Amino acid sequence: MKCYVCAKEGVSSDAVAVCTVCGMGTCMKHTIRKEVDVWEGGYPFPSRKLPKKMPRMFCPDCAGAYKGEL
Repeated sequence: MKCYVCAKEGVSSDAVAVCTVCGMGTCMKHTIRKEVDVWEGGYPFPSRKLPKKMPRMFCPDCAGAYKGEL
């Protein structure tokens, strides 16, 4: 798999991660790692936030949307 962002820029680079939200392949330069909250609980809503966070990989667009920057 190749990095989608690099391909749009006319560069070919191997992807090292897949965006958790959109599934886009990203290289090391374009992969954004974030620690997100983990919720435990049943349907219909999560009931409590767990003390530890979980790592997630995002593309630049989804990382921006996650922070409310888009």
